[in-house]
Parts: sequence; C-alpha cells; structure tokens
Amino acid sequence: MSPATEILFADAEDFVRLEEIEVAGDMLLTALFSAQEWPPATPAAERAAYPGFTLLMRREGAGTVGFVQVLEIEGIAHLEQLSVLPEHGRRGYGRMLVTAAKSEALGRGHRELTLRTYRDVPWNAPFYASCGFTPSAPTSEFQLQLVEVESRLQLERWGARIQMTAPLR
Repeated sequence: MSPATEILFADAEDFVRLEEIEVAGDMLLTALFSAQEWPPATPAAERAAYPGFTLLMRREGAGTVGFVQVLEIEGIAHLEQLSVLPEHGRRGYGRMLVTAAKSEALGRGHRELTLRTYRDVPWNAPFYASCGFTPSAPTSEFQLQLVEVESRLQLERWGARIQMTAPLR
C-alpha cells in the first residue's frame, strides 16, 4: 500500500460518506441487472450502530474511496458490506479492504469470516473466491436469518445467492 493510501477504522462522522459509497457501488449491480428498483443502502446511523467493525480506505487527494463492514454476531464474523467507488474500482482496493477485514477478524479471535453474495457476478463470488472464500452452508440462526432477509427482499430475482466462508490464519 502506498503512503498515499491508508486503511483505518471508521469514526461516527464517516458513516454518511460510507452510505454514499454503497449507493454508488450498488449502481453497478442495478446496471448489470437492469433493475428498476433496488433495496436502499443501509442508513448511516443504522450501519454505525451495528456490532462489529468498519474499516475505510482513504486516498490522498480523493478522500474515502471504499469500506468494508464486518458484523460480529453469535460469535460469527460476517462481512456484511464491501463497497468501493466505481471510479476507483479495479485497482486492488477491494482486495486490500478484504485482507484488512480478515486480519482484524483474526485479531479479534475469529477463526473464519463469512459473507453472502451473488454467485455469478464477476466482482462478487468469483472475486471473493480469489480472496480465499469458498461456498458454504448457513449453520447458525444469524446466517439463516440473512437468507430470510434476502428472500424477503427478493434478491434472488437477479441471480443465485450463496454464502461463502474464508478460514482465518
């Protein structure tokens, strides 16, 4: 990572910007799926109140360009959201954020990191596979609730959803 790029914990005042980054990132999915509607981004105050941690990436001259949020629920570390501004995409920033999230989760005592994503979207499951995640089955009440939320939001209308897990070393 160059000196002009840093990954740090999000502060309370950062979450409004993170909501904007999520909205911008979601535009890639809505364009890919030609979706006329899409679930709204997580409101800043709600995201800030989640248990776990949020890391952001700042670039000199560009400000905050991406973030990763990991929930810690039922002893599980779950990568809830990874978003990078589209104009800063394809530069390895998402991979750096995932690596930082895995390191932080390991440091907090977790043995694995889970996520849910679209199976066939190139910057979803194939990307996460390149970061060490493999398909897995939901086993906890929390993970099963995530599947229910996805069903209620009808996310599968745009493609198959899967859970993936990465061991932490």
